[in-house]
Amino acid sequence: MKNSKNIKIVFMGTPEFAVPVLESLYDHFDVICAVTKADKPKGRGGKMSACEVKAMALSLGIPVLSPEKIRTPEFYEELSDFKADYFVTCAYGKILPAEILAMPKKGTVNVHASLLPKYRGANPVQRAIMNGDNETGITAMMTDIGMDTGDMLLFEKVSIGPDMTFSELHDVLKVIGAELIVKTIEGLEAGTVSRIIQNDAEATFAPMLERDEERIDWNNDAYQIRNLIRGLNDKPGAYSTLNGIKFKFFKAEVAEDGSFFEPGTVVNVSKKYFTVKCGKDALNIYEIQPENSKKMDTAAYLNGHKIEGRFA
Repeated sequence: MKNSKNIKIVFMGTPEFAVPVLESLYDHFDVICAVTKADKPKGRGGKMSACEVKAMALSLGIPVLSPEKIRTPEFYEELSDFKADYFVTCAYGKILPAEILAMPKKGTVNVHASLLPKYRGANPVQRAIMNGDNETGITAMMTDIGMDTGDMLLFEKVSIGPDMTFSELHDVLKVIGAELIVKTIEGLEAGTVSRIIQNDAEATFAPMLERDEERIDWNNDAYQIRNLIRGLNDKPGAYSTLNGIKFKFFKAEVAEDGSFFEPGTVVNVSKKYFTVKCGKDALNIYEIQPENSKKMDTAAYLNGHKIEGRFA
């Protein structure tokens, strides 16, 4: 595309998922500013730490704004002074007010990790796996004042393999997002990308995870629990407790089981795994993280520990 470096973009994003999108924009256009969430204390010492997007932007020499609040006259003025052609957002973590959306000359484009209107909201990748979906994708869309309700521009589908975890799908999608945003901006400039209105009647939602969702309910069937484990791998991890000890679960396979043991009961222990009864069928558990320990193969844990009783 000719003179693509003349297209001025302000990028807004925060976590590692958004970094490839920023890098791709930087390679193709003129990224004149990056807006991220404010630095937060991390670790036991509480040292202030920049988010992944801020760290990358600074390494590329891009000016960074990290306001505590975005709905202030001071920030509006500072952002408006950049006179951007586009704002591009990806996992920024804040809903932009109308005052900000009105600033860029050609609009605000968002990179969202689902096939809209499905999974609007903060956790589309995890929710897709937790719900047992076999397909998801990336949608590039125009941003309006709603939550992921703007007109769609381009999308790309991705298959979710039966064993794929959240971290694996996350890494696939972030690469696709980086490629799709360039196609989208170039298409908007060339006039070859059309806006598609979302069908609100088909919308589903992907809210932030609640802590109680991370706890395994063994009354659910084995496939539901396995999807939860996949969806929370590797963070934050699905968990349950046995004899007062918290265990996180990271790899499990469904095993047919018609026994009448109470759900949560350890019904079998072998050298490489142990089996837990579910509401329907059971799960062979191959990878765990015992409380105050590192993630490990179940076989390694069983070398020096017994597993018996009922998870709760």
